[in-house]
Amino acid sequence: MTAAGPHPRVLLLLCLFSSAACNMFAFTEEPSERAGKADGYCSRILRAQSNRKDGNSEFRLRVEGDPESYHPGSTYRVTLSATSPSYFRGFTVIALREGAEGDKDEDYAGNFQIIDEEETQFMTNCPPAVTESTPRRRTTIQVFWTAPPSGSGCVVLKASIVQKRIIYFQDEGSLTKRMCEKESLYGDATDKPLLDCCACGTAKYRVTFYGNWSEKTHPKDYPRRANHWSAIIGSSHSKNYVLWEYGGFSSEGVKQVAELGSPVKMEEEIRQKGDDVLTVIKMKAQWPAWQPLNVRAAPSAEFSVDRSRHLMSFLTMLGPSPDWNVGLSAEDLCTKECGWAQKVVQDLIPWDAGTDSGFTYESPNKPTSPQDKIRPLTSLDHPQSPFYDPEGGAITPVARVMVERIARKGEQCNIVPDNVDDIVADIAQEEKEEDDTPETCIYSNWSPWSVCSSATCEKGKRMRQRMLKAQLDLSVPCPHTQDFEPCMGPGCSDEDASTCMMSEWINWSPCSMSCGAGIRSRERYVKQFPDDGSICTLPTEETENCVINEECSPSSCLVTEWGEWDVCSATCGLGMKRRERMVQMPPADGSICGAEVLEVEKCMMPECHTIPCMLTPWSDWSDCSVTCGKGLRTRQRMLKSPVELGECTEELEQVEKCMLPECPIDCVMSEWTEWSECNKSCGKGHTIRTRMVMLEPQFGGDPCPETIQRKKCKIRKCNRGQGNSDEKKRRKEQREKRRSKQGRTEGTSEHPGCRMRPWSSWTECTKLCGGGIQERLMTVKQRFKTAQLSSCKDRKEIRACNVHPC
Repeated sequence: MTAAGPHPRVLLLLCLFSSAACNMFAFTEEPSERAGKADGYCSRILRAQSNRKDGNSEFRLRVEGDPESYHPGSTYRVTLSATSPSYFRGFTVIALREGAEGDKDEDYAGNFQIIDEEETQFMTNCPPAVTESTPRRRTTIQVFWTAPPSGSGCVVLKASIVQKRIIYFQDEGSLTKRMCEKESLYGDATDKPLLDCCACGTAKYRVTFYGNWSEKTHPKDYPRRANHWSAIIGSSHSKNYVLWEYGGFSSEGVKQVAELGSPVKMEEEIRQKGDDVLTVIKMKAQWPAWQPLNVRAAPSAEFSVDRSRHLMSFLTMLGPSPDWNVGLSAEDLCTKECGWAQKVVQDLIPWDAGTDSGFTYESPNKPTSPQDKIRPLTSLDHPQSPFYDPEGGAITPVARVMVERIARKGEQCNIVPDNVDDIVADIAQEEKEEDDTPETCIYSNWSPWSVCSSATCEKGKRMRQRMLKAQLDLSVPCPHTQDFEPCMGPGCSDEDASTCMMSEWINWSPCSMSCGAGIRSRERYVKQFPDDGSICTLPTEETENCVINEECSPSSCLVTEWGEWDVCSATCGLGMKRRERMVQMPPADGSICGAEVLEVEKCMMPECHTIPCMLTPWSDWSDCSVTCGKGLRTRQRMLKSPVELGECTEELEQVEKCMLPECPIDCVMSEWTEWSECNKSCGKGHTIRTRMVMLEPQFGGDPCPETIQRKKCKIRKCNRGQGNSDEKKRRKEQREKRRSKQGRTEGTSEHPGCRMRPWSSWTECTKLCGGGIQERLMTVKQRFKTAQLSSCKDRKEIRACNVHPC
């Protein structure tokens, strides 16, 4: 070694302290290469690091959420941190394709983005790398990293840190993070099966759909009304038919499911595929989208597969939404061992059908032209998206699907021997299918079991029935049409409990204590409720004691988990935020707890342009302005900062619409008509009057009263012997009175010179619902010379109709 220049290791240390030192190193060592690519310099840094593997667990490179894989094009928050009391002065973070040396442009994977320019900057002589802006003591730094495009394979994120005069870096350890590209579910296209199925016989499956999309799991902009899953539609099919796939375009059937929730066109497309489809899968819609499983059982359906049609696909719309769905595409149930898969469980995230361009649940209809390809939604699609996450994390699944094999038929040729679950499933199905009913007796299906006749723990009976539809051979007797079995009230025996089909237990939760004795829990859910409609009594939750590090030091203390971060202290620009935790159990030896109970870190808000408004939090929403129907509600906040500091343009009051149950509408009646003439000309009779219903009651309004009233009337005594003549005379008088009354009713009494035609029929209602009108006319039949032309004219009446709401 000569004295011609500084030692390379010393210059590397200087480089990690300052980008200016990097520049000096670049022009001092190997001057003939100073005009070369920056990549050459990056590779020298990497080679220097690979010669030193002194690891230290006090430092850690972490990707937010600790994912094992990355989504192409997604953005992740990368944190380099030191465990207290350690710290570091300088650092370098770089991302390489796995196995690359770093001497070519294509060796580097993805792109970094600076979060805090006071803390971080791109390295001058190695642009793909991020380093410190100024060397000083620090415990954490953060940058964004955007993953490379699809097909980039695995990526290795590496970090080196400088603490005093020591450089730490690791090729395998806490300062290296390896991530591989997410497989087919998030790729550009659904992987099509490459191998033919070698399984024998057929298999029968049950698919169960668990919708987990709720306001609790997805609170941002969750639609309070009309949230639902549409009817599920799918099929078991061959590899020659694809219902939908990532990277493909939506068919008309997929479009109608995606935008309207209608499975009709999709089912028509499936049935047109003939021999490529074995079973059509259909399940009912779910309104609302989420209800506890003890209120509404998860929907399920059964389907079959065989060697040529061993794939299963389905889809269902998440509503309301522009064109968002979930489902499985070409799920292969045939195993490489020539058998049939026992169980498939997958969590589902929503995907975009590429036919509508909305970003929110209730975006207005905006067709995508030209049509886009089907793709999974991501947390960085649009800031208005309900799934948006500025840190680029994974979307919380909105549903889970479980496909379970329930039977096999025919000779099987699987290479791997059957396990206990295989044998039990087949035996159970055979027992279920046993039926000694003669072929000449045609029955309907059995009805569900009735409720037990005993509501207590005394033994009772329950019954089911079926109907004999036809007896083809009268010489062969047909078995009974009723079936009985003993039973007891709900929860009285283990037999009742066994009718509840429960899921497997979910994994135990973490221990509630970080040191010493604590508690952990696990859960399961009801897969199928008892046939008699009773409630499942089997437990759905278990807890047990747990111990973490039994030999906890007497001087150690137990602390709670960290609380949530406070709101940033600044409304714009750079501020601080803090979080706390509490001492749950002080040290046994009486010493002071040494664990940190307060953390403080910087937070960056949007750049300050004006003096910020100091505002109080929003008040609670006021009560709706009405007690029924549509109204308004308000909330307010107050200005905390003095007005003279600057004009505050922030709104201090917000108003939004609110809807309460519809207001009751009482029945509306017309006025009573005059009493009619007595129906008898002599002796005892009766007279009536009527009125009409003008508006039917709605939404619990007062009901309509009577529309006809009757009372007695008494005319002079009838004389004997004059029955026929008196009756004729009475009828004549009544006809004359009716004509006279009709004339008075229509206004003819005021104008005796007019003779009117009878009222015409009412016209058709102008509306089918929501309130329309009808008309009828009375025209002049004859005008006498004594009549005035201006007053003797046609008449018109109008009335309401179809007043019920649409």
